[in-house]
Amino acid sequence: MMTIHPMNGTGGKRPPCIWMQAGVVPRRICTNAYECTACHYDRALRRTARENRLLRDAGKVFGGKRGAIVSWKDKLKALAPWQRPCLHHMKGRIAFRACSHDYQCGNCDFDQYFNDQFTVFAVVRPVDVLDVKGVKIPQGYYLHAGHCWVKIEEDATVRIGLDDFALRVLGPLDRIEAPLIGKEFTQGAAAIALSRGVYSARALAPVGGVVTDVNPRLRERGSLANADPYTEGWVLRVHAGNLRQDLRRLMIGEQASGFLDQEIERLYQVIEEKAGPLATDGGHLGSDIFGHLPRLGWRTLTAAFLHT
Repeated sequence: MMTIHPMNGTGGKRPPCIWMQAGVVPRRICTNAYECTACHYDRALRRTARENRLLRDAGKVFGGKRGAIVSWKDKLKALAPWQRPCLHHMKGRIAFRACSHDYQCGNCDFDQYFNDQFTVFAVVRPVDVLDVKGVKIPQGYYLHAGHCWVKIEEDATVRIGLDDFALRVLGPLDRIEAPLIGKEFTQGAAAIALSRGVYSARALAPVGGVVTDVNPRLRERGSLANADPYTEGWVLRVHAGNLRQDLRRLMIGEQASGFLDQEIERLYQVIEEKAGPLATDGGHLGSDIFGHLPRLGWRTLTAAFLHT
């Protein structure tokens, strides 16, 4: 049985950067929870490694520390196959396991299996969650203005779902349907279909890309997302070919929490306009807003907050 450690489980120790573990740099501590795609240091080293490889192919060599930088993957590939650590082991999630796919995680059945299991069982700890008047979003999750979240995984692959705010507003959904695997769409496309009884809506894609995986359970029980928006409630995985630019249009950390605070206040205004000032006390946001106040109107809520 595979042992899955807590998310980025380092036992309280300062986690070593992947580049340090590979032996490319002598000392570097990860400060980004192994979200390498969003790490400036990782991007800088990747760029330098790529430039050095082009120079070597042209018969030129840079001296000094800069010239010694190679891709961490290439560095580990120089080891015997049974000595090459799986990326999940390097991130402190599992005991040692050798990589069997030359660090091409997208082609690895174990990586797919691990991510599915990790998503279900690695519950986000309370200390890792931002709480904005009762609405939660985990640290490290990007947020789109249409209330879909993005969690970066590996090699430009991201996981996408609906945020806690949208699910509280719309209430328990009967069905959440993602595009078919292999389908390509752009950021901002009305890609995710939602339904509750006779009502339906679409959520905007927070990033563009090609669908690589979907959560089939949400087709029959959309309410799973309401119960657990950020783990079991994930909707789809996407290989995002334009991730760096798409991330510029998303929010994270304090920016995301500030946005949610504004959205809650805007929701209170909608409630007061439609249902009167006694319908809300301005405190923590409850759940199933539409179910308790259907006079707000499904179309009004989806147009205002999903932007569709």
